[in-house]
Amino acid sequence: MNMKQDLDHQQQPQPQPQPGDHDSDQDLPIQSRLRRGLDQQQQLQPADHGSDQDVPLQPQRRPRGFAAAVAAGGGSAVAKGRKEREKEKERTKLRERHRRAITSRMLAGLRQYGNFLLPARADMNDVLAALAREAGWIVEPDGTTYRPSPAPASSIPAAPPPPPPTQLAPFPIRSSDSPLSATSPKNCSIKASLDSQAALLRIDESLSPTSFDSIVVAERDIKSEKYANASPINSPDCVGHDQLMRESADHKANYAGTSYVPVYAVLTSGIINSYCQLVNPEAVRQELRHLKSLSIDGVVVGCWWGIVEGWSPCKYNWSGYRELFTILREFELKLQVVMAFHENGGNGSGDMPISLPKWVLEIGKDNQDIFFTDREGRRNTECLSWGIDKERVLKGRTGIEVCYDFMRSFRTEFGDLFEEGLISAIEIGLGASGELKYPSFPERMGWRYPGIGEFQCYDKYMQKNLRLAAQARGHLFWARGPDNAGHYNSRPDETGFFCDKGDYDSYYGRFFLHWYAQTLIDHADQILSLTNLALEGTEIIAKIPAIYWWYRTASHAAELTAGFHNPTNQDGYASIFNMLKKHSVTIKFMCCGPQASMQENEEALADAEALSWQVTEIVLTLCFDGVGYFSTEHSLGKRVKGGCTKYSSMSC
Repeated sequence: MNMKQDLDHQQQPQPQPQPGDHDSDQDLPIQSRLRRGLDQQQQLQPADHGSDQDVPLQPQRRPRGFAAAVAAGGGSAVAKGRKEREKEKERTKLRERHRRAITSRMLAGLRQYGNFLLPARADMNDVLAALAREAGWIVEPDGTTYRPSPAPASSIPAAPPPPPPTQLAPFPIRSSDSPLSATSPKNCSIKASLDSQAALLRIDESLSPTSFDSIVVAERDIKSEKYANASPINSPDCVGHDQLMRESADHKANYAGTSYVPVYAVLTSGIINSYCQLVNPEAVRQELRHLKSLSIDGVVVGCWWGIVEGWSPCKYNWSGYRELFTILREFELKLQVVMAFHENGGNGSGDMPISLPKWVLEIGKDNQDIFFTDREGRRNTECLSWGIDKERVLKGRTGIEVCYDFMRSFRTEFGDLFEEGLISAIEIGLGASGELKYPSFPERMGWRYPGIGEFQCYDKYMQKNLRLAAQARGHLFWARGPDNAGHYNSRPDETGFFCDKGDYDSYYGRFFLHWYAQTLIDHADQILSLTNLALEGTEIIAKIPAIYWWYRTASHAAELTAGFHNPTNQDGYASIFNMLKKHSVTIKFMCCGPQASMQENEEALADAEALSWQVTEIVLTLCFDGVGYFSTEHSLGKRVKGGCTKYSSMSC
């Protein structure tokens, strides 16, 4: 019975699966399900095509610009176009900087030679207004310009009679090493300084001290020049000692707030030997007596680190200087002291050679990287490298600490002279030759004017600082000195770094030069901070050199190697003077450069006057009012009897 039911069940027809029955699809094999799906798509395809015919197709847009370049595989072309645009921007900047430089020179010439009182930030409108007023036109503040109406003949006053031809022109005294004055550039008349003529030098052959650099210079007013030829009494030969004495006596008591600048005589280094002994006290008295008869206000004395601390660290011997200062007190002469942390006589100056302390040179035999080093690895022992300012390599002290200890010892030893007011100012040696600069022009290395010099940053401590600076910028491969900067006696156009459109203005070049100059500023900043701490209440002087050869080129190569980032498109002195102003430092701008002929200066594209005007404009802009005293010195390039060098000075 059961067998029969099973047979009937098998013979009954099975229900066919419907298209939407998912349960039945699962019972089919995979191939059958795929085939059924394809059949369903083919059935629906005609309807889809019918709907597509009713909708018009959108035309495909052709890509443009960046998308077209990428679609065509032109990514390199886009990068090339971007580089071209950047280069064009750089060229535009250079052209604008060149135009600004020409305008700056025009303004400087008008101020210096045309007696135009142009503001420090004058533009071409100020120049046109000044020229129009000079031509007799009237220029109102709103720019309205017109000729003045002629006055009636009867209203024109009669011209005053000319002064008698025997009228004497005033001869105010100037000096090269001048102490501080309460006058500031803002209180000085720029017109008066522009009206003054070049200094007229009176050389007295009776002055023959081998131990003094006597400085006796006179200037006269150019307004009296038209009467100078009427009588020989106004000639430079008539500037006698009596005139100098009368002028000095009038202001001897107190010259603060006046235009008087005292005269100081510079004592040479040979009066103190290497054992800090006064060589010939009687000869010094005789020469001081002679200078006193000329109403000299004081003397300048260099205190040399290589003499006072010459033999052992922290062992200071001031005996010779104590004896010398006692003699100066007898003659009631003021004293300016130079803290000299460099060597002397290394550049053919003819003075007594004075090296760095002997114990420092002994350290240098084992660790030569404490000295400045050029690209070829040659060491310059003129002064210590600024790379060790924070490195304890000098018997447990840093380069900054040895300077501070020296100044503190001087303040302790001569505290009585500070209390008496005998010491009027202290000049701080900040680098090579006592000036704030790198030793980039060493004659012992073969440098001769007008060579561009070399960068001095290849000792291991400076290279370490350079690597840290490059790493901070994210370009560690910039941690190197330029390899195309030439040699000591190269010309800018002979190098790939300093030539026009050279690497000095590339991204790497600007980074390196900024670091190089900032190291100089940081060194001076640290030294002067400790100086104000050790010599509190004393006027401080800092010497800034004038590196004026190759000034008329775009790169200013000689200034760059000396540490002044001052190409045509960069002001390299504003940051330095801002730092000096922060420390209330007196600025002494040294214009006494290498002695050269007019032809040599022309070939070197030198321009000392333009550089002096640039620095003067910065000082006036920063308003050094009550901060200190600014002076510039110009070498007359003349040696007189006894080896004494004469200087003239322009001060404001």
